[in-house]
Amino acid sequence: MKKIIAIGGGEIGRPGHPVETTKIDKEIIRLSGKKNPKLLFIPTASSDSSGYYQTIFKHFGEKLNCRTDVLYLINNKLTKKEIENKILKSDIVYVGGGNTLKMMMLWRKLNVDKILIKAYEKGIVLSGLSAGSVCWFKYGNSDSRSFNNPKADLIKVKGLGLIDALHCPHYDVEKNRKKGLKKMMEKTKEVAIAMDNCCAIEIIDDKYRIISSKKTANAYKVYWKDNKYYETIIKQVKEFKPLKELTIK
Repeated sequence: MKKIIAIGGGEIGRPGHPVETTKIDKEIIRLSGKKNPKLLFIPTASSDSSGYYQTIFKHFGEKLNCRTDVLYLINNKLTKKEIENKILKSDIVYVGGGNTLKMMMLWRKLNVDKILIKAYEKGIVLSGLSAGSVCWFKYGNSDSRSFNNPKADLIKVKGLGLIDALHCPHYDVEKNRKKGLKKMMEKTKEVAIAMDNCCAIEIIDDKYRIISSKKTANAYKVYWKDNKYYETIIKQVKEFKPLKELTIK
């Protein structure tokens, strides 16, 4: 089975912040089919932040009983074989948040994009939040330019294309997201899946469902059709539905 859980955002216990996504994170673990799965954290988007990995270790390792490892692509100069071994020997890949554009550029340079697609085909659970959610989609609504210029507009970043849609994270907590997405979708043929923090899309093969770790967190299907803009809440139900229903206008 091919498995993805992409999370719109939320805190996982960094210093001074709560843990908000535990319910979703437990589903990531359940999907691996193992009680103590090997989880590989990829912090490329945060410039290989070691502090971020410590948060992952405490949350997924100490609290949720995963065997955690980390793949540093900036700080460590690894061979393609070493990178491939780390990724393909994991049960779960969890990608952290940060600068999506910078991450995707480095992944393509190092062939990490192709290795992650191999992991997907192999049935390894692909997951993450923010940049780590955007990367699985065809495109993403990204604030990558703002890391150098706080006033920069949101940009469209190309992801791995495993989900045939554009993705917008942090839909409820970042004020510029709704306006920026509406503008971006005017020139985008695909449907957008916008997600609040603490909300995720879970995909198994060609079926999906929306899950959340907070009652008020939602996902939205967003698109333009016949000069009219649509933004509809995607219902959260236990049953999985055909993914095509979600990606067609």
